[in-house]
Amino acid sequence: MRTRCDGVRKSLGRSHSETLFYDITGLLSCALSMASDTENEEPKRSRRVPTNEDDLSGSEDLDYDLERQICPSPRWFSPMVFSNKLAMLDGTRSRKVYRKSGGETMFSVGPGEADLLGYTVEDIDQCGKAWDDIAWMLVERFFRGKTMVQQQLDSFNHFLTTGLAEIIVDSPPVIVTKDPMHFKNRPGEPVKCELQFTRILVEKAKIYEDTGARKDITPNECRLRNLTYESSIFADIEERIYGEPDPERIARKRRERPMEVKRHLKVHLGNLPMMVRSNFCILHGVKTDEELASLLECPMDPGGYFIISGSEKAVVTQERLALNQVMVVAVEDKKYAYKAEIYSSPESSYSVHTRYFCVNLMAKNRKERFEKGQVGRPITVTLPYVKQEIPLVVLFRALGCDVARQIISLIILDENPDDEMASNLLPSFDQAFPIQTQDVALNFIGTRALKPGVVRKERIENARNLLDRHFLPAVGVTSESYQAKAFFLGYMVHRLLSTALGRRDVDDRDHYGNKRLDMVGTLFSSLFRALFSKMKRETALYIQKKMEKDHAWNIELAIRVKTVSDGLRYSLATGNWGDVKSCGKRTGITQVVNRMTYLATISQLRRFVTPINKESRAARPRQLHNTQWGVVCPCETPEGMSVGLVKNLALMACVSVERDKNKVLDALGENQLVAFSELTPTDAGKCTKVFVNGNWLGIHRDPDALVTTLRALRRAETLGPDVSITRSHQQQEIRISTDAGRVCRPLLVVERRGRTCTLALKKGHILALVDKFSRVTWQDLMNSGIVEYVDVNEEENILCAFYPDDLGAYAGFSASADHLPPVYTHCEIHPSMILGVCASNIPFPDHNQSPRNTYQAAMAKQAIGVYASNFHYRHDISAHVLYYPQTPLVPTRAMALYRHDELPSGINCIVAVASYTGYNQEDSIIMNTAAIQRGLFRHTFYRSYTAEESKPGRRQFERIEFPDPEECDGIRPVMYSKLDHQGIVDVDERLSGGDAIIGKTVEFRNPHYVNAENYDHPATLKRDASVFMRTAETGVVDEVMLSQSATGYRFCKVRVRSIRYPVMGDKFASRHGQKGTVGICYHAEDMPFTKAGLVPDIIINPHAIPSRMTVGHLVECLIGKAGITSQKPGDPGHLLEHLLDGTPFSKNHSSKMHEVNALLKRNGYQVAGNEVMYNGFTGCKLNSQIFIGPTYYQRLKHMVDDKVYSRSRGQVTLLTRQPPEGRLQGGGLRVGEMERDCLISHGVALNLRERLFDVSDAYRIHLCNRCGFMAVVNLQRQSFVCRRCRDKHSSISQVMIPYACKLLFQEMMSMGIAPRLLTS
Repeated sequence: MRTRCDGVRKSLGRSHSETLFYDITGLLSCALSMASDTENEEPKRSRRVPTNEDDLSGSEDLDYDLERQICPSPRWFSPMVFSNKLAMLDGTRSRKVYRKSGGETMFSVGPGEADLLGYTVEDIDQCGKAWDDIAWMLVERFFRGKTMVQQQLDSFNHFLTTGLAEIIVDSPPVIVTKDPMHFKNRPGEPVKCELQFTRILVEKAKIYEDTGARKDITPNECRLRNLTYESSIFADIEERIYGEPDPERIARKRRERPMEVKRHLKVHLGNLPMMVRSNFCILHGVKTDEELASLLECPMDPGGYFIISGSEKAVVTQERLALNQVMVVAVEDKKYAYKAEIYSSPESSYSVHTRYFCVNLMAKNRKERFEKGQVGRPITVTLPYVKQEIPLVVLFRALGCDVARQIISLIILDENPDDEMASNLLPSFDQAFPIQTQDVALNFIGTRALKPGVVRKERIENARNLLDRHFLPAVGVTSESYQAKAFFLGYMVHRLLSTALGRRDVDDRDHYGNKRLDMVGTLFSSLFRALFSKMKRETALYIQKKMEKDHAWNIELAIRVKTVSDGLRYSLATGNWGDVKSCGKRTGITQVVNRMTYLATISQLRRFVTPINKESRAARPRQLHNTQWGVVCPCETPEGMSVGLVKNLALMACVSVERDKNKVLDALGENQLVAFSELTPTDAGKCTKVFVNGNWLGIHRDPDALVTTLRALRRAETLGPDVSITRSHQQQEIRISTDAGRVCRPLLVVERRGRTCTLALKKGHILALVDKFSRVTWQDLMNSGIVEYVDVNEEENILCAFYPDDLGAYAGFSASADHLPPVYTHCEIHPSMILGVCASNIPFPDHNQSPRNTYQAAMAKQAIGVYASNFHYRHDISAHVLYYPQTPLVPTRAMALYRHDELPSGINCIVAVASYTGYNQEDSIIMNTAAIQRGLFRHTFYRSYTAEESKPGRRQFERIEFPDPEECDGIRPVMYSKLDHQGIVDVDERLSGGDAIIGKTVEFRNPHYVNAENYDHPATLKRDASVFMRTAETGVVDEVMLSQSATGYRFCKVRVRSIRYPVMGDKFASRHGQKGTVGICYHAEDMPFTKAGLVPDIIINPHAIPSRMTVGHLVECLIGKAGITSQKPGDPGHLLEHLLDGTPFSKNHSSKMHEVNALLKRNGYQVAGNEVMYNGFTGCKLNSQIFIGPTYYQRLKHMVDDKVYSRSRGQVTLLTRQPPEGRLQGGGLRVGEMERDCLISHGVALNLRERLFDVSDAYRIHLCNRCGFMAVVNLQRQSFVCRRCRDKHSSISQVMIPYACKLLFQEMMSMGIAPRLLTS
């Protein structure tokens, strides 16, 4: 699709009209090769010479990005841009070697380098742009070996390796007991069966053909053959069969001995859809592009999706509130003033699900709110399965706190008396005064949880069970946890009263530390747990029936494989997350993967949604919260009702997986954590409370040492790298989070030495990153404490510098009593990492108005380019492929991270900003016909049609064959002659709208058939069910595929191609939200031209610039113009590489513009980019100078050929007899209210009548002039009868009304309403 450019072309300054095959990728690849030659000749460059101890076997793979021939890699930093002090290295001195745990050399640093400061302000000042290059080296290390959807892959892999085993192995065994009424009292009679699942095995994706063959399968074969890409799950089952119970063992309370123990190995549990590129995918471990291409896969495809029946499905990440987090919110109603609520969920939710618990502070009324200093209101609690509210003190006493002083101390949590808080508890004690003991409190709760008529003992037992299992299950599910639950309840009330008294603010629901993202692994865990439980119930029912009938059972038959397999397929195919028959399941969880363009695919797989009603007018959940900095893209969100609810991850944002909580508990135990059993409520007030995943575990007396130790353990890989350690000094709390779904991002660690803050990144580390032979990975940087992951909650405890030179402000800061110097703890790697995939594709977005970046983020997913390199081997329903895509002249560095420069979606055009002939008003653009004829924005549109044989009924069969008009019914009046004898069109056959593409017939039993002697009625009939070309499309058959499905039936796919050229009305856009449609296409001789003969490809209106403030559009054009006019054949590429860079938030933007102006002036152009141009019609000079230069433009999917439509007459709907809606169905054009008002304002009433009535659903009826009801009329017999008047000779009038009106009158009559039409 793109031509290679071996040298720099001489016509760099020409437009697309004059140079068709100009390709900037060839320029940059040539420049890279020249730059490498220059580096080899540099005598001053020092490089560590590899020794025999170094393992260089994989060095070629490490530098594969540098040597890639398709296009250049991310910009690699050259040591020549360093200052001499930083770049020179004495190789004769001894070196300190940092090693990995396995002994492999990681960093090699000289003795003085590790002791020196990191990258200091002086170095940055001397190097100018050097820090940007270093930062992007770190970013490149982050993405090396990862895809842009790594968070999806990590989540699913964690489910496969950990979650699946926890669900199956840790689940309670299947226990089946024989009903005593079926006992036969025979020796050896089985009366009880117990099944325990032990070892789990997941194999790689395979397919079972209808012949019984079993083979490996690739994702592309599944796409082509409409198969599901899935793996089989196997488990070892231990079956224990028990006989009649032994009374002696029961009396001694001993466990029963099984009569027989069987071990079933590798029992098939079902099929699990496998995510592409996951650990169990056949593509896992395939690293080179050549190997992927040999499997007919696109090397740039990120994976992270599923293939269900040949359709690619993406699981959309769901946003939710964090579990086990106390939230105190103000309530705007008459009953309550404040609420403290929590969604409590245990670690293992097999027996206990998430429970909601709420503590309510009563309000007097809406106007008289709870105010500081006044006597409080009663506090009540809401318990699960209890419809009525329970007084707070009653719950405390049910937990064993009988003494009022003990309850107050649990709430106040301070050794000093708090009269204000204690006085607000008095109404609650007065409310629960009659209840003083635990049994009375339990009886009180049990009475309100059960129906009347239950005895007191059962009520108390039910209340105990409720408090054990359903009240704060995250704290514990046994009666031994009552003390911990009492402490936690007191903590909730303390936070509630502190908020009500104004001592702390209400909690922010939209704070991103209070949010979690349910990734594909979490969603699969919940779905698989439900399906596996259903399968176990079905297994128990099968064994129960066999046991009661004294029949032997087969475990492989007892396990219903379809329960899990079909349930997973159904949820992924429909997006309804849950069992087929379950109620209340979530919808819209999966979507078809968007293959419009490469960016659209990546963006969709990094998307997450807030599952609230899109029609809700709530503004807070939609707004950009300040805690979303660095983890949520501020630009990429759709317009309309979904704004702010559909979001995308930032480039370096990561989503945590669940880490081992026991490692944290062990670390806390080794560092003097005081548990509840060893403390009193006053101790809890004096010391710092420690929470793990929202659960209060105890207190610690030295919080500074504990936080320092835990963070050191995290950097030493003892804890997970994404474990969050947050300390709140104001609330005296330390919160540790190991749960899944937390959004975090990497930051550079800053060290403090006296009055100086410096990066932990040393000079030796930088040189190791630059070294070509270095094997430094991102994990090495984390192990060395150079970078670390910080989540949103932990960001509250850090001070992050924007640039490294901000650290230097601390050294020269003059401290005073009011202004203390800032103590930085971290530094941003690069500020542009706050953007997402689509927004990072915009050059200079920091110079644009914010809505324009949002528009471009949406339009980048609609741009036509090359969506995959294997499009020739795909049969997508629809696809667009641009003929001559080009990489942008002014790219961003982020484009190379996700290899968008290898699958671009636009062309560098010469764009003039001028008002010319009036055809580019209001976002219209003028295009050059000569450029279009030479291939500008020409692309191929592919449409695939599919037909499959099947057997839908007992006596029905669908076949792919030529439909014979003499045998088939339902033959359409279209062209069948293009089908061959098999019923399939030939390749390169030209098709028009309505032509038959695939012949198909449905054979079914004749209902009138009697016997073989009745020759008038054959035994079977055929009906035509062929596949036809869409009415409004034409094309040429590109490929025909005839294959066989897994069930043994044949199916056929036909791909039709058509060439699309830019025409008037097509939509185009720059990368800055400047969108417009083609107003007119002029010949080259009619376009304006410069004195050098340069003719623009596109002319846009100058009024599009000032109001929209897209300065980035102008900067891109100016820099691109300076670049192409300054690059000469033979020049090394690195001379302009820093210039042709549109990465936002770079340090050298101001100096870059001065350099651009100097280059333009040196090459004979005006510094502002304006040029004198001449009118193409008259040849006269235009009155003003025109801003002209190269700008990257995109062709969007909105094209006239897909939308133009007209209709004179056609089919109508059966019910209303009005034209159907939609271009695809040949429907009518809707005349709505606005069109009606327009016609009325013009006074064309007859035209309005014609549109709304004559050509729509005009209908003739006959009315009785006496009663106004419709009469029964037979015009052939001249019979006129009014059934209402019962008169055959009544006066009848003929009128014309809309058929929909007639239908309405008849429906009203069916409901007993009598509409009458009176005629005059």
